[in-house]
Amino acid sequence: MDSAQAAEISEAVAEKVLQYRRDASGWKICRESNGVSVSWRPSVEFPGNLYRGEGIVLGTPEEVWDCVKPTAGGLREKWDENVASFEIIQSITDTLCVSRTSTPSAAMKLISPRDFVDLVLIRKYEDGTISSNATHVEHPLSPPKPGFVRGFNHPCGCFCEPLPGEPGKTKLITFFQTDLSGYLPRNVVDSFFPRSMAGFYANLQKAVKKFHD
Repeated sequence: MDSAQAAEISEAVAEKVLQYRRDASGWKICRESNGVSVSWRPSVEFPGNLYRGEGIVLGTPEEVWDCVKPTAGGLREKWDENVASFEIIQSITDTLCVSRTSTPSAAMKLISPRDFVDLVLIRKYEDGTISSNATHVEHPLSPPKPGFVRGFNHPCGCFCEPLPGEPGKTKLITFFQTDLSGYLPRNVVDSFFPRSMAGFYANLQKAVKKFHD
């Protein structure tokens, strides 16, 4: 993938995800449990929903980031039940890459294994926030594979934000708007994401404790 084009696309995506972070309007809460809130609003990118997760994780932003960062062979593959494998298709810069993520079957196997090819940009902000920002791309080195339905992530990402006066805690904001493709009933998709996101926070907290205590 051309590096200049990749940089232009990824910066636009990062700005879009930052706008999601700043725009508090239109969100409807669909799940709250154990201090984690999941809300949604209609996506303007595709005929589905944009989901927002928010919760406090016990751990510094660097520790939380270490568990969620998109790295081949990283911790994410060890704890995230929705990630079967993660690989770097093309490394463009230290903070920009094209990745392929494969996921196992889900929702009692109603959702078959998926894979996603994304352009991913890592951003760091002056206040110590670390973010990942991603969107789907096509790449000649990662055509569709047998056994997987190719899904599409529209602009999505996460923010690991420091909490003022609470150095051992991190506010984690996540955004998902994923087209799972295939022939899935809408109610299966709409119930899967809030439940999956709540589980993500619970499993992440266990991972931070396991790998950084």
